[in-house]
Amino acid sequence: MAIFKLTQIIKKPVEEVFDTVVHIENFPKWSPRNPSARKLSEGEIGEGTRFELEIKGFGMVSQELQEFKRNRQVRVVPHIKMFTGGHRFIFTAQSNNTRIDHEIEMNPKGFYILFAPIMWMTGKKNLKETIEALQKYLESR
Repeated sequence: MAIFKLTQIIKKPVEEVFDTVVHIENFPKWSPRNPSARKLSEGEIGEGTRFELEIKGFGMVSQELQEFKRNRQVRVVPHIKMFTGGHRFIFTAQSNNTRIDHEIEMNPKGFYILFAPIMWMTGKKNLKETIEALQKYLESR
């Protein structure tokens, strides 16, 4: 099991940052890792909302929001054969800024355990790209 942790400060209010993260259908607007996405669930975004997200190197992956606590925390959980895990975002308001503590968990399954070192190395690189893109998108608006 590998857990990668990074922290960032975004110069935007927590409500705006949180809404950007939970609207996975909009990831292609800011994330170079995600060429397309769509919301699968009906209704308001919250616990259990499902999306389909195209991830470079993986293709289309079903995603689900878990641990949904508005403006405080959310975990984006992929449903994929290769591994279990997810990306937990912990949000902390700091005046007009937002601190995000990122935790990526990747647990390879079955045959894919052989590729664990490569997956972990790629996961760390992808996390860095994602947080840089999120910050650039939000702070340029």
